[in-house]
Amino acid sequence: MNRTLSPPAPADPPRPLLSTTLRMEPDDARAWVVVDRTVDGLAMGGTRMTTTVTERELAHLARAMTHKLALVGLPIGGAKAGIAPAPGVPVQRPEVMRAFGRAAAPLLHGGIYLGCDQGTTYADRRTAFEAAGYDVAHRPGATRLTVGWDELWTHMADITGFGVAVAVLGALRAAGTRTPQRIAIQGYGTVGRAVARHLSDHGHRVVAVADVRGTIEDQNGLPVTELTALTSSDGTIDRTRLPATARVHRSAQAWLHVDADVLVLAASAAAVREDTVSQVRAGTVVEGGNMSCTEPARRLLRESGHTVLPDVVVNVGGAAATGCVLAGLAPSDLPLPRLSAWLRAWISARITRNCELVQELHTSGSTEPVAQLLTAKGLHQNPAP
Repeated sequence: MNRTLSPPAPADPPRPLLSTTLRMEPDDARAWVVVDRTVDGLAMGGTRMTTTVTERELAHLARAMTHKLALVGLPIGGAKAGIAPAPGVPVQRPEVMRAFGRAAAPLLHGGIYLGCDQGTTYADRRTAFEAAGYDVAHRPGATRLTVGWDELWTHMADITGFGVAVAVLGALRAAGTRTPQRIAIQGYGTVGRAVARHLSDHGHRVVAVADVRGTIEDQNGLPVTELTALTSSDGTIDRTRLPATARVHRSAQAWLHVDADVLVLAASAAAVREDTVSQVRAGTVVEGGNMSCTEPARRLLRESGHTVLPDVVVNVGGAAATGCVLAGLAPSDLPLPRLSAWLRAWISARITRNCELVQELHTSGSTEPVAQLLTAKGLHQNPAP
């Protein structure tokens, strides 16, 4: 394992504390771990596996994780890992994850927790942890669990989407909204499906969802439970059994101009760019994924009167729940239902409060409310290199 330490120069934007290339065996995949900062020796973030992931991308994501954790008050720094399988080579997933676990073992045991992210699953994480000989339940100071780590996260698989839905509901309350709102969701994976379920349970109408094949729209409201049953694990919806009233748009970006009150972005980064801002019809835009809007797009949306709930405020449920356990903030020895309820209440309170602060700052004229919140916590929003 080769490591490069890059301490920040005083006059330069902050750089990652640690950027390391992992030596993978066999050598048909590349992997990196980037640690933005540690707090009391602890940092955390997800492991993504895509053919396009880069060390630079991971640096941005690790910085965003630092901001997310700081905003909810967790004493943990941000990190991110990435695995890039060789293009054109079939991925032998168990072998790749075992190789990753063996290579990352010194970091895991040293306080750098690496969970799931885009392209990896709970089963992948378990394979990597087993190869590393790592068990989070044995980490000193962590919450003592009454169930296995896998059982906890199977029970809480919706937690990130739950947090995004909490942010939407809080924003609607703050705006004085009393009527059901029309929701459009870009991305119908784990997060998008959870958002749809929680918002529909609160009486709102999901009028459009988008996957890699296009956008499905019904202004009368899509049947969320039935639609989810037609969705594969990768978030692709079976078009052969859609409701008769559903309209299918094949345009890649039809979700941008669907007639909706709230647009939830729960898929790719940079989904809304500066040149597509004018197409957004929803009054509220919610970054349910990582870096869903470019920075110029986020600014232009606000300037044109849209409410924007940024990713570092709303896309934090999974990270916050994990962080509460890692840092020992969650009570120990609770049965699973009570632990789940405690984590959801803790996350809900912090996301709701941060959304309120963002809206208050925006209403008072701030064009960079998140930057102001981070400055108050001794951080700043300079992008990673």
